[in-house]
Amino acid sequence: MPITDWDDAYANGAYIDGADEIVAGWAARAEILRSRVSPKQVQVGGRPRQFLDLYRPEHAVQGLTLIVHGGYWMAFSAADFAHLAAGPLARGQAVAMVNYTLAPDARIAEITEEVRRAVYAAADIVDGPIRLVGHSAGGHLVSRMICEDVLPDAIADRIAHVLSVSGVHDLRPLLRTDMNETLKLTEAEAVAESPALLKPRVGARVTCVVGAEERPEFRRQNALLANIWHGLGADTASVERPGENHFSIIAWLEQPDGPLTSLLLD
Repeated sequence: MPITDWDDAYANGAYIDGADEIVAGWAARAEILRSRVSPKQVQVGGRPRQFLDLYRPEHAVQGLTLIVHGGYWMAFSAADFAHLAAGPLARGQAVAMVNYTLAPDARIAEITEEVRRAVYAAADIVDGPIRLVGHSAGGHLVSRMICEDVLPDAIADRIAHVLSVSGVHDLRPLLRTDMNETLKLTEAEAVAESPALLKPRVGARVTCVVGAEERPEFRRQNALLANIWHGLGADTASVERPGENHFSIIAWLEQPDGPLTSLLLD
């Protein structure tokens, strides 16, 4: 059956039991992490939200992981998801939690550019292999980083793995949602900013992960990028995690041996 209610197709909280409590729990766990490991704030642009929080592990740095938060490009901040750094930190990763200007103060193309600057800045500070992980809108943004002509070879060649968790990879359906009153996407921008409609860098490795209990549209978006980019020569995989929804799946990044942390680093 064709989708007729696109707002419903992208509604997550309404279909998750205890959604408000889960979101409130993020802030509490993020504060605990930030009180235990104080980050260094690195400004990457002139706007107030153009910065990253850099966390370093207790022992020798094994590489760099950048985490990009979700919120449909118009909610949350890096500090709200600080707890997601816990798993990679325990595995020796320096973790950069990326902040960016939210819509409507920035268009999605501008947010993409801000994330690109954050990758530049973090890569300049921390040596070694780079891994990118993003949730929901963040999944879109990390996927954009490994599209052709986004990052220079010197940085892109260091990217060992990209993990898009519940990512939105084709933005055109959002043109039919009420949220576009805030995003202000045009047809042309939706096409230009959709990873699924662009070419991946040669040799890119990307894994698309989604909860098996998520909305059908997110499961479709997950499989879409892995399918298309596999046909364009990228090393792709599409994974559905049983029993997980849009809010619960990302929590596994908090665990050093959790499935997301292991998938990202191993």
